[in-house]
Amino acid sequence: MRTVLSVSLPEALAAERSPLATERDRSKSDIIKESVSPYPREAWFRAVRRHLLRRAKRPGVTAEADAFRAVS
Repeated sequence: MRTVLSVSLPEALAAERSPLATERDRSKSDIIKESVSPYPREAWFRAVRRHLLRRAKRPGVTAEADAFRAVS
């Protein structure tokens, strides 16, 4: 079952969604639905984690204990 909600966004916030919708070939409604679901946060976290893991491996940080020692 679906519920229809009408949402009023500030013009600047709505304008930020348009290029994102175009880039992903999605509607602005789809982008808003995704932004209130946990998926975008999880995808962002996974992307940041991948990026940081690549950077950590360069200086030899391969385990959590290595990372802890590096920042302690």
